[in-house]
Amino acid sequence: MGPLTGLKVLDLTGMVSGPVAAMMLADQGAEVIKVEPVNGELVRHMAAPHNGVNPVFFSCNRGKKSIALDLKSEEGKKILLKLASEADIFMQNFRPGAIERMGFGEDVIRKLNEKIIYVSISGFGNRGPYANSRVYDPVIQALSGATDIQADRETGKPKMFRIIIADKVTALTTAQAISSALYAREKHGTAQHIELSMLDCMISFFWPEGMAGIVYAENEIDVRKLQGSQDLIYQAEDKYITAGAVSDAEWKGMCKALKREDLIDDERFATPAGRVANAQIRKEITGEEISKWKSSEILKRLQEEGVPSAPLLDRMELLDNDQILANESILRVNIDGFGEVRQARPAARFSKTPSELSRPAPKLGEHSFEILSSLGFDDAIIENFIKKKVVATS
Repeated sequence: MGPLTGLKVLDLTGMVSGPVAAMMLADQGAEVIKVEPVNGELVRHMAAPHNGVNPVFFSCNRGKKSIALDLKSEEGKKILLKLASEADIFMQNFRPGAIERMGFGEDVIRKLNEKIIYVSISGFGNRGPYANSRVYDPVIQALSGATDIQADRETGKPKMFRIIIADKVTALTTAQAISSALYAREKHGTAQHIELSMLDCMISFFWPEGMAGIVYAENEIDVRKLQGSQDLIYQAEDKYITAGAVSDAEWKGMCKALKREDLIDDERFATPAGRVANAQIRKEITGEEISKWKSSEILKRLQEEGVPSAPLLDRMELLDNDQILANESILRVNIDGFGEVRQARPAARFSKTPSELSRPAPKLGEHSFEILSSLGFDDAIIENFIKKKVVATS
């Protein structure tokens, strides 16, 4: 029994931002019904499938049920409205105005279900020159300052995060906002519309330290000059590691670990402010010293001196890392048809209402018959829906 057990979520979202948010709700016990076109959403077709489901789609949609509907047909529209009348949460991430043209805007849904939490995710919001533009993760990275944050420190050439980051930041923000809206409904009886844009979510995510230089208008500093203390990657004799010293105690420990006690009282590095101001030369000295050691030896010394440090793991090494194994951060679940499936464990661990991987990601229309039956349609009507391609089943 997860913390959201008993809630019903209608998930009309596609790609990554909405599906991952709804997946998190499913992990926490909600019944999530994924509504897809009869030919399936795009992510289903973006990689080679295993047992009918590719790995990206699996990781974005685990724990859900799938119904495939032709929402251009009158029967398909009636089915969706019937589902919405029984749902707690309605999620969509079509471009602004599209859901209203389809006939499922908030005003329509709320007339059927005044207690529903209606969630709209967009790329850029409802106004402005980009509002109706198509969007993918790189576009949001470009507009949010991400490419400036990731820029090459020597050449200044902009770079992108090499993962889908904007969608997933938006997913986390959406899941948190839905939880708050559910609390407000429970506490105050207020059901509401939540609107999020990927652009807003990313700017908010980067703001605390990424935009520190532009926080105070009267003391504005070029933010690009405040990024030099990152990239704490050093090459030991055999592999790369990271190590960082912020406090005086950590700097003292770093110097002792490197057998460079002479640097402890060096006036350039004796204070936190000095270490920031002289970050480049400090990193050069640190890197030169670390290069003299095998990674296992220097990491052991750094840990003994209380210096935050770790090896740089490649993604294959995650499966066997001692800390990740101790945390049980990666679930290994045997699922019929899929074999051993590996998934990141839900990060929030509830002591009394645990999250769990309740079911695999669904095949297209896998639960269409079950869902329609629960709405009161008899077998003959459902078979007719299938024959008319109003509904698809796997």
